[in-house]
Amino acid sequence: PLQLTLNPLVTARDVHALTLAEAQWQPAATLSALGAAISMPGGFPTLQIRAENAVFTLNAARIRGVRYAAEAERGLDALGDLFAVVDCISPALHTGDTFTLALTTNPDQLSGGETAFVAEQVRQWVLLQQAQAEAADAVTQQLILAADQCIVARDFSDGTRGTTVIAGYHWFNDWGRDTMIALPGLTLATGRHAEAAAILRTFARSVQDGLLPNNFPDQHGNIPGYNTVDATLWYVVALWQVVQATHDAQLVADLLPIIHDIIAHHERGTRFGIGMDPADGLLRQGEPGVQLTWMDVKIGDEVITPRYGKPVEINALWYNVLCIAAVLSSPSDLAHSSHYSTLASAVHASFLARFLPASARGDAAMHLADVVDGPTGDDWTLRPNQIFAIALPFTLLEGAAARDVLTSTAQALLTSAGLRSLDPGDGRYQGVYGGDQDARDRAYHQGTVWSWLIGPFAGVLGRVTGDGDAVRKVLEPLADHLRDAGLGTVSEIFDGDPPHTPRGAIAQAWSVGELLRLWRLYPPTAPEPFIPPNG
Repeated sequence: PLQLTLNPLVTARDVHALTLAEAQWQPAATLSALGAAISMPGGFPTLQIRAENAVFTLNAARIRGVRYAAEAERGLDALGDLFAVVDCISPALHTGDTFTLALTTNPDQLSGGETAFVAEQVRQWVLLQQAQAEAADAVTQQLILAADQCIVARDFSDGTRGTTVIAGYHWFNDWGRDTMIALPGLTLATGRHAEAAAILRTFARSVQDGLLPNNFPDQHGNIPGYNTVDATLWYVVALWQVVQATHDAQLVADLLPIIHDIIAHHERGTRFGIGMDPADGLLRQGEPGVQLTWMDVKIGDEVITPRYGKPVEINALWYNVLCIAAVLSSPSDLAHSSHYSTLASAVHASFLARFLPASARGDAAMHLADVVDGPTGDDWTLRPNQIFAIALPFTLLEGAAARDVLTSTAQALLTSAGLRSLDPGDGRYQGVYGGDQDARDRAYHQGTVWSWLIGPFAGVLGRVTGDGDAVRKVLEPLADHLRDAGLGTVSEIFDGDPPHTPRGAIAQAWSVGELLRLWRLYPPTAPEPFIPPNG
């Protein structure tokens, strides 16, 4: 027989730090016949530890100077203290016996280990049934479970509760941009239509001056940030995708006045220099010291990729917002619908005139401008942002021009993990995301691979070529990645240089959502059989 003595090591700290919530904290535990309850400082919930038929004894050891390798590699504080508060001694275990240690901060979830395990299996099976994925391949099923990890509740100060998306684990909260990009994969591809509508309604409560929040702060009571030009535009695109899937007329009726307000604010101009240029209908953005697009790194007062002016993906989104609003407003509101259609036509013409180089049409190396009308003129840097001209529901390019954009993106930016954020031939390119925070931030959008971008790329590849096998070939390396870093989920970013080491958050909502969305559109032809759990 085997007997185990377990020493769970605990601490209480914020996700961003290694310091204890209270420097002089000495943990205390209350023992019972079922286990131990460890009180935590600074408002942290009590940690419950249970094990059936075990013996718990008090301990008071403090393990000082535990070194965290990942923090050390990232140039952060890397030493912290842990506490061995209790010891847990198992019963004598014979061949075939099981012993389960359960730890939770939710007392409502306390139950026997085997009971809890089966209950979780059943809960996951219900998610697969809701997604109509009982007979799907193992990758689809795992991505559905990974998507579930991202969908959470948000409690408002008035006591009501909404639904939102954690952008990434372990250090992100909910972000407007990330939520709207991830929403179709996390909810529509998983059969969670009610939660899709709930997310849209949750964020609608926080629209101000025609803008969606960039992010909700980590700390309760802090004011959301609104420094984003694209989150609001992605919101309208997400609404369109939800309506296309659910035909939810009530959702349209509830949110259409907000869409009208958003467009009106953008037409006349709103915060941070965001507004429509009346000369050409294109959307411009930017003011010194503020980062507004998804390439949003700021170090002190320095914006690393400011992209002031008229960015390519922002105007592709703006065109889609106008087209979507025109359709949703018709036939009940012909005045608004006609106005939006007229604006959309002007944006389409201006986009072709400004972002598409006339001298390079038909050239496989042709790419769109990344920003026009910037402080120093037009910026023809080759970045992945151009893919959205052909990846969104209402495309701006067709035929040879669309194929050329797809080709130039693939040749310079496509990797096994997603799209690079900058052409490796550019002198500013940084192929490794590493070092301290300053070094990492400077590489974040200057060559680092973003896995979420595989979604729009693969979608365009499938639409332009009709080659499902080619799409699956592009997606399969990320499916293999489910076993690489954060097990069963998709990392935020990867190095631009081979072997494209996973970096950043180990579980990113839009990375999971976009891979799942495309994987369900182009599933394997012969999925592996799946055996459902007992119960």
